[in-house]
Amino acid sequence: DPCYNYQNLSDANRKSSYVTPIDEPSLCDKLLPTGWYRFVGDAGTKMPTTRVPAFRCGTDWSGWLHGAHPTVEDGIVHRKVCFSDRSSGCRYYTDIFVKNCESYFIYTLYIPFCPSRFCGAD
Repeated sequence: DPCYNYQNLSDANRKSSYVTPIDEPSLCDKLLPTGWYRFVGDAGTKMPTTRVPAFRCGTDWSGWLHGAHPTVEDGIVHRKVCFSDRSSGCRYYTDIFVKNCESYFIYTLYIPFCPSRFCGAD
């Protein structure tokens, strides 16, 4: 069961409210190993389901979940993650899987390009 086999994402600069400083390099999730991930601590508790503006979450292209989080009964579901730029809420996207583990959500994360990152929220 992936609900017991995942990695935590806890960096405060991953939160959707974090504005990426102009004088800092943009971060990217491209090097995240394949697997399941959970948002915890300062990163928030789950992926936001509304558009996150560009230049948030410590990167240029801010990733957010396009669609609702699943119920426990839904099991593992396919979802799209949109990446926002200055002009578009879903300029690019990637496909992921999401699972509801009763008290938290986990995600399989695949980054198609840099600089982009998956954002967290409360």
